[in-house]
Formats: sequence, C-alpha cells, structure tokens
Amino acid sequence: MPDTPNNAVNYPLLARPHIQLYGPVNEAMYAAFKDQLAAAPPDGPLVLSITTLGGDPEMARAMGDSIRLLRNYTGRAALFLGKVAVYSAGATLMSAFPVKHRFLTRGTRLMLHERQMDSTLDLSGPLTGLSVLLKAKLHEVEHSIRIQEEGFRAIVAESRVSFDTLCEKARSNWYIDADEARDLGLVLDVI
Repeated sequence: MPDTPNNAVNYPLLARPHIQLYGPVNEAMYAAFKDQLAAAPPDGPLVLSITTLGGDPEMARAMGDSIRLLRNYTGRAALFLGKVAVYSAGATLMSAFPVKHRFLTRGTRLMLHERQMDSTLDLSGPLTGLSVLLKAKLHEVEHSIRIQEEGFRAIVAESRVSFDTLCEKARSNWYIDADEARDLGLVLDVI
C-alpha cells in the first residue's frame, strides 16, 4: 500500500468510537449495538465503527433505523467508520448515514450485492391452494426487491454512483476499496 497522508488527524472523533461492532450482523450484534448505544454519552456526535463480512440485512436496517431516529429526534450527528471489511449487511447499515458522515480506514473494502434468497416451494395439494402459495412467494420476492432498491438508493444518495450502476454491479458482488469508495463519493474520506 503506498504511503498516503494521515487523514486521521482531521477527524479526531473517529479515534474512539462509542459503538464498536464486529462479526456477523445478527441478533447478537443488534443486542451489542443497543447496549453500547445506551451506554454512549448523551451529547455530541456519536461514532459507530463496524467490521463485518455481512449477515442479516434486517438487523442492519434495524440498527440503521435507530441511528436515523436518534438523528431526527435529537439532531445529534452520527458518524460511520468502516474498518477492514464492510460487506453486505454492513453496507446496509452504512446506508443509514449520510455520505458526509461516512468514513473508512485505509485498506477497507466494501462489498455490495443483491439480497439473497434460499427457499424451496413444495407444491402439493388442491390446485386452488397452489396458486395462493405461488402468489405469496412472488409477493415475498417482489417486496424483498423493493427493500433492496430502497437500500441501494440510500447507499448511492449524494454520491457519483448511479442507482442503475449499483444495481448492475451488485449482481456479481461489487468489491470497492476505500480509496475508490471515496473517489466515487460513497464515503467522505479514508483515514
């Protein structure tokens, strides 16, 4: 890695995150998030850091919603610091922060991809019931696509990446290094 300027001195708040998350995004991470949020100082900017290879996007959305509510109800700024790997559901959490409050450490990689589904559908029984099962599964897929699109729009908001570009690249797991993420306007800076 080439020697780059130390931008950390420009963002001293990032040195001591109030909420430090690592590992899979799941209920345990959500519980740790809630505990650390409750223990954080009540005033001043809140700093959240995360290192994750991904996990449950709904848990990421729930944590992001808590950040959004905190920002909306108190006016308190919340800063995002991605460390080493911010994959999948980690990027979903990042999308809850405005670009001007997103940071990555040097060498960090983002990975954005489409939502995944692993499901089997057993078609057995009266024909009229089968069409109901098929419609229900189709509605699940359509709704999941809408949630995915909402998240993708939030990730690229105020960046130089178009929604269509993200949708295209996410089909095959789009890996973005920290400097490229900054150059694309997906994060404010790299420290």
